[in-house]
Amino acid sequence: MPNQYRCIVLCVLSALSINAFSGESDEIRSTLSDQQSVAVTIYNNNLALVKDQRKVKLNSGLNNLALRDVSAQIRPETALLRSLSNAGSFVTLEQNFDFDLLTPQKLLEKYVGKKVNIVKTNPTTGIETTEQATVLSANNGVVFKIGNRIETGLPGRIVYDDVPSNLRDRPTLVTHLHNKITTEQTIELSYLTGGLGWKADYVAELSPKEDRVDLSGWVTLTNTSGATYNNAKLQLVAGDVNRIQDNYPRAMAMRKNVGMLADAAAPMAEESLLEYHLYSLDRPTTIAESQTKQVALLSATGVPARKELVLHGADYYYQASYGDLGTKMKVGVFVEFDNKEAAKLGMPLPKGVMRVYKKDRQGNAQFVGEDNIDHTPRNEVVRLKLGESFDVTADKKQMDFKVLPRPSKGNSAFESAYEITLKNAKKEKMIVTVQEPISGDWSITSESQPHKKVNSHLAVWKVEVPAEGSATLSYRAVVKY
Repeated sequence: MPNQYRCIVLCVLSALSINAFSGESDEIRSTLSDQQSVAVTIYNNNLALVKDQRKVKLNSGLNNLALRDVSAQIRPETALLRSLSNAGSFVTLEQNFDFDLLTPQKLLEKYVGKKVNIVKTNPTTGIETTEQATVLSANNGVVFKIGNRIETGLPGRIVYDDVPSNLRDRPTLVTHLHNKITTEQTIELSYLTGGLGWKADYVAELSPKEDRVDLSGWVTLTNTSGATYNNAKLQLVAGDVNRIQDNYPRAMAMRKNVGMLADAAAPMAEESLLEYHLYSLDRPTTIAESQTKQVALLSATGVPARKELVLHGADYYYQASYGDLGTKMKVGVFVEFDNKEAAKLGMPLPKGVMRVYKKDRQGNAQFVGEDNIDHTPRNEVVRLKLGESFDVTADKKQMDFKVLPRPSKGNSAFESAYEITLKNAKKEKMIVTVQEPISGDWSITSESQPHKKVNSHLAVWKVEVPAEGSATLSYRAVVKY
């Protein structure tokens, strides 16, 4: 057997046979005061990679190293401990994640079957008396045996001899390792954890003419992992990273957000990472436990934009007789812009919610709608549905319908005619895009104005509607199935 393998086997056997290192009193504790730096990479789907560097001094031989203040939602199977200053100086033999944290209830539960002292105070004299009791149960209340009697509830103040070694006041990863040197080392613990997430939020302000937008982007970080990351190097990964869905229990329940901080600074730097995009903050930031934090992502002004009013139809009424198809039908309001450098953008945009505002006549910004955007690469179009027009409506009728003789192959064929009246209550003319999805083999045989066949399933008309007036679009279609 080679010497290096013999050494590892002996170390494992020694670790399993020696119980002296199982107690907390023999531990070498590492706290946040030992931390030299921490880096956090957060993904979209409640996952983060933490790299925690600390300075520790280990004994020669077997050691119990307790790394305190790790994430309470650490995935222990992903933990990797290594020495940065003295590569290969130790071998990790075993690791245990202690997430059973010290609370009055947990302490009581650990003392079931053990003796405690009950201190009672006489309400009249104020004199304290002490009795020894055995904890019989701590499930949905507490049951004591005091002398020859059984008591429930809390008859007084409970005094414990000690804190059990398997209770921790902070989430702790305990590693059993074999170390070769005794000098101080810089070690790095890296692991994946839940409880850290981020999302992008955008604010866009439309210009008075609705032809430009001023855009700002924010990253909202949420930390419910049970740990604080002081002066962390922060990076964010945008993209859909594949993960195996394990049904493992979470170490701690998700905590509620208790605060929000906003860090406004230079936009984050961006780079490609495999098929994803990585955003890096140019300065360290503290991600406190149970905190929501906002960090500036981007800023752009005067981005050329386009507003579009859209009336969207359906394909069901090309196969049967329906008559009236709707009155005062809603016309959708859309705004879009190009994510290009020429349009003063050109940065890959992480998915998120974009909220749009416009100033009223008094100069006050008013909310006019919001929409979700998906991950948007450079040179793609961002399209937002803001709502539906109040002043522009439509009436739609089916003016004619007939079943055509079946062709030789036996396919069904229909001919139908439609009239769409668009009404505009505004004091300026509007352009309405009429979109009609038509399935099957179709053709427009007559129309009041030309259409554009955008794809095999969609006919589009651009209809100009005069100010405080109306315009009518009529067309006839033949559809074969």
